[in-house]
Amino acid sequence: MINDRYDRQMRFDPIGESGQEALLRAKVFIAGAGALGTHAASMLVRAGVGHVTLIDRDYVEKSNLQRQVLFTEEDARQVLPKAVAAERHLKEINQTCDIHGIVGELSGHEPPEVFRQADFVIDATDNFETRFIINDLSQKYGVPWVYGGAVGAAGTTFTIIPGQTPCLACLLNHLPILAESCDRVGVIAPIIQWVSAHQVTEAIKWLTGNRPAMRHTLLYENLWTNEHAAIRVDTFKNTHCPSCGNKRTYPYLKPASVRTSVLCGRDTVHIHPGNLAHPDLEGVKIRLRQRHLSFVNHDALIQVMWNGHRVVLFHDGRALIHGTKDVHEAEQIYLEMIGTELNK
Repeated sequence: MINDRYDRQMRFDPIGESGQEALLRAKVFIAGAGALGTHAASMLVRAGVGHVTLIDRDYVEKSNLQRQVLFTEEDARQVLPKAVAAERHLKEINQTCDIHGIVGELSGHEPPEVFRQADFVIDATDNFETRFIINDLSQKYGVPWVYGGAVGAAGTTFTIIPGQTPCLACLLNHLPILAESCDRVGVIAPIIQWVSAHQVTEAIKWLTGNRPAMRHTLLYENLWTNEHAAIRVDTFKNTHCPSCGNKRTYPYLKPASVRTSVLCGRDTVHIHPGNLAHPDLEGVKIRLRQRHLSFVNHDALIQVMWNGHRVVLFHDGRALIHGTKDVHEAEQIYLEMIGTELNK
């Protein structure tokens, strides 16, 4: 017998007991454990989705607490990776769900097995490079996913079903709104809730077998200016698209290489070493002690002040260099810390 915690949900006719049983068996992969990701994960786990995996490359800071619902001030004080903190709090919400947090970044080279096995994927990222990786993986493995983006008070979402709808690459040339950035204009929490609510609703429809109810429009909403649009995009599907067309090359599924990016609104450079060997963390700690530098060290990361910059080095070799948008400067700091070279 299904736990009565889902009673109100099962009273909703399109779900019922059979739909709830389907949710309990379902597997959802969430790319990102920030604003959209924490809202989506919380709703899915409360709905009884049996298996939820989140992957995120970042850690909790106080500035996240305004809109990222799973985190606390204590998580920020401990500099916990978001995937670790999210997993912990989600298990407190529903102990019957299988919840797994991955500290890392989604790669087109070696995607997690849980992505390939997922029934549905939710995009909760903050950059289009990762979204295009999701898009290519979705097309290659036949996994539906829902795009979501929010900036200021405006949000956009669209569900992509391989073989049926246009993919993200098809849409981009037609809809420049998808390229908006939160770098300068910020974001308010209500639009996060609006986008994630639509994303999770689409996921629940798919997982419970309510396929005819799936939305086939791209939605746009500005909660501040009260603008709304629902756009039919069926004609944007491109048979020559390299991601979903007749002769696919999956351009974003390539061997990992060294990548750098300036994070949205963070005055921070993210460095990903790609397929290089992981750094010698014990050697890093020795260098820090030789410089008489105090540092935070736990299972997932090392945090230290290095030449006036706060540096967070993850155990997979990635690093966040705070206090700069200069990629070259960030790379030099990274090299000094790990004692190696970046071969691009």
